[in-house]
Amino acid sequence: MPLAFSTLGLPGHPLDAVLALAAEHGYQGLELRAAPSEPVHTGLTSAERRAAARRFTAAAITPLTVASYIGIAEPGPDAPVLADLRAHLHLAANLGAPYVRVFPRGGSDALEGTRTAGRRLLQLADSAADLGVTILVETHDSHRSGAALAALLATTPHPSVGALWDVLHTWLSGETPAETYHHLAPRLAYIQVKDVASPTDLTPLPLGAGALPLPTCLAQLPTPTWISWEYEAPWHPTAAPFAHQLAAGHAYLTDLLSR
Repeated sequence: MPLAFSTLGLPGHPLDAVLALAAEHGYQGLELRAAPSEPVHTGLTSAERRAAARRFTAAAITPLTVASYIGIAEPGPDAPVLADLRAHLHLAANLGAPYVRVFPRGGSDALEGTRTAGRRLLQLADSAADLGVTILVETHDSHRSGAALAALLATTPHPSVGALWDVLHTWLSGETPAETYHHLAPRLAYIQVKDVASPTDLTPLPLGAGALPLPTCLAQLPTPTWISWEYEAPWHPTAAPFAHQLAAGHAYLTDLLSR
């Protein structure tokens, strides 16, 4: 099982420094938080994109995902959402990343959010395929359970649209790992792991130190499936520094996968 981590845990760190950490600690891939304050975002020039792609190649690290903050089910007009998603798809293609992550972010009407997401995804699914990129909708916010996300994805039966399983949100929804996997398996691209103390304290913890059923989640997965560690450092300033945990996190995941 290849291992990755998200640059969310290292906000503002230069790309070369993050690549060096990944290589040093045995991670094969990176999820790239695509925000203006980060080294990878849609405002990069063509030359900057080529330079970033070369850095990944030189480090032998996979740019796994361009992690956008697009709300694919968000209420409002389609045009701005589609333009933003199109820009992220081109960024992923330029970097050689196979995936772009989007959130649901539907409103209070879950059914309308599902329809909105399906309409938008269908408009860009063929373009994503032409670019060699798959759009992944994450289990999050309005569609945090596997069942809810599977219903959303059913509106877009296209191979360039899939699921990203964030284990925190499916756990918060009350689903068991087996239930989540049952719902997502036909469209699942990979899994995001993390750990927290409780549903009321979401401060990131070292893997294995909290309440999330990580062994059971990983036991559901077929081989090979990417496993990526997402550590929400920007919103939890009291959390322990992420870089210091990379070695232990790799060892924890490797141990689980060897059982």
